[in-house]
Amino acid sequence: MQVSTLKHLKLSNFGLGPIFDKELRVSSRRKRNYVLRFLYILLLSTILFFFWINTVQNKYDLFQVSRMASAGQSIIIFLVWFQFCATQVIAVMMLSTSISDEIYNKTLGLLMTTPINSFQIVIGKLLSKLLQLILLLFISIPLLATVRIFGGVPWNFIVSSLCLTFVTIIFIGSVSLFFSIFSQRAYIVIILTIITIISIFGLIPLLATAVYELMYLARHINDELYYSILLQPNPYGQLVFETIKLMDPNAVTNGPTMLWPLCCAILLLCSIFILFISMILVRRIALRQATGQEIFISRRKRRNIKARLLPAVDNKQIQDKSDESFKKIRRVSDPPSVWKELRTPLIGEHKIIASICIFLIVSIIGFTYWLCARQNILKEEAIHIFYVIIFMVLGMMFTVILTATGITTEKESRSWPILLTTTLSDGQIMFGKFVGILRRLSLVWILLFAHMVIFCIYGAINPIAVIQIFLIAACIIVFLFCTGTYFSACFKHTTTAVIVNFIFAAFIWILLPILLLLIGEEINSTDLARTYIDTNPVIQTIVIMDATTNNSAIGIFRFFSFTGNIYVASMWLIACMAGYIFLGLLFA
Repeated sequence: MQVSTLKHLKLSNFGLGPIFDKELRVSSRRKRNYVLRFLYILLLSTILFFFWINTVQNKYDLFQVSRMASAGQSIIIFLVWFQFCATQVIAVMMLSTSISDEIYNKTLGLLMTTPINSFQIVIGKLLSKLLQLILLLFISIPLLATVRIFGGVPWNFIVSSLCLTFVTIIFIGSVSLFFSIFSQRAYIVIILTIITIISIFGLIPLLATAVYELMYLARHINDELYYSILLQPNPYGQLVFETIKLMDPNAVTNGPTMLWPLCCAILLLCSIFILFISMILVRRIALRQATGQEIFISRRKRRNIKARLLPAVDNKQIQDKSDESFKKIRRVSDPPSVWKELRTPLIGEHKIIASICIFLIVSIIGFTYWLCARQNILKEEAIHIFYVIIFMVLGMMFTVILTATGITTEKESRSWPILLTTTLSDGQIMFGKFVGILRRLSLVWILLFAHMVIFCIYGAINPIAVIQIFLIAACIIVFLFCTGTYFSACFKHTTTAVIVNFIFAAFIWILLPILLLLIGEEINSTDLARTYIDTNPVIQTIVIMDATTNNSAIGIFRFFSFTGNIYVASMWLIACMAGYIFLGLLFA
């Protein structure tokens, strides 16, 4: 008891409060955090082992000594970029329900009746989740330090990469925490965070560069100065710059000036601002909840509630059929699981905000098409490969997220036991969930097929590409729906199911091909690795677009393991589709 009291006092002296202490105690008792750290270090050690085996074999001669530095660079670059990307994904998912859990469990108002303030709530939630990611970063430091002995990697690169990774997960975690205030659904928070990060660090710099090049601003602004200002707060651009400088220092001598400490300072200031706004909102919501007021309820719903609570004045008001409280009960069509999914609002209660966001996204995409048309490059092969790959990756990312939410959302809303007590069979429930997933995913995948169809009519893409891309999209949706449903049934919370589904997809499409390539290099046979890489949907999409966008004529489909015509490529796509569907049905 005395140790616990002293520990609480120490945390209180730093201003973190009991929320941070409670979250640390809960996190230390969760098995999945230990499993996550074990798998993380196991993966890094496995990749390090294969890099080491490929570099140092039976003999130790002068040639191998000369290869040590290049091998050390390759290993460290992979480790740095792996933890840079992986920790961001985990941060978004872990903080997607950090505040919404307190709001919708109605414990946030109770917290405000204690000496705990909004600062301790927000900072305690943020730091307790990020502490798990900081442990992952600390785990990789001995590996980075050990590999650095090979030579060729200065300490400046390791320090800069760790600092950039740390401030980036703080910023992304702050954004995810901010969106968790407004939505109970973890997948909505994850999607909003991903869209925000892509827009801030990808879409806005791309549009700014396009405007800079097209509006002839280069006559008045120095290119080096412009790109230094544009890329300075971008951590992705900073890490790319540091990586290029490590591999070839002469390549960045005439480029823009990039200062990673300044980038870290800018991201920290932005994170502080987001957290400050979050504290204000959390305090306001907590006070409203403590006084018994409704939170985030629309005016229309508030008017309907008041209309139900107002007593009837006369019989004429009771017989008014236009009153919503006296409407007839809706009849459920067969099958009821499909009816329920189709009646669910597609964009939620905040329709105005969602409509504005959709309009802005479509407007920005249309603006990029206008920029390409102005440069007369809409028929070039690289442009269509770029658009199709972006839309395909977005579709895969949203499919991974949404498919893992079907059952966990029912569990979190406590409607899953009621659903199981009905006369619906397991197949009817899964079919209804599949229809609902298809309905929600249509908003994302329609971007890909709209691009394909429009430019087929325009004559830039051969129509056979639409059919082949459809086969790839169909197998992705079916496969990820089955895996997502399986993980959604296994776990209690949406965040856990989404994380596991994300890890599974990343393993089979990113990590496993890398391991197979490393093993193939060791046994001097990469045929298996090349064949497996050809099953990757993104690789297949690149091959298809490369063969069907050359003046809309069908060319040769050049895969990694073989080269063939349209019939051979189509049979390969059908075989891969059958394999993915069969594997998915095993999960289902």
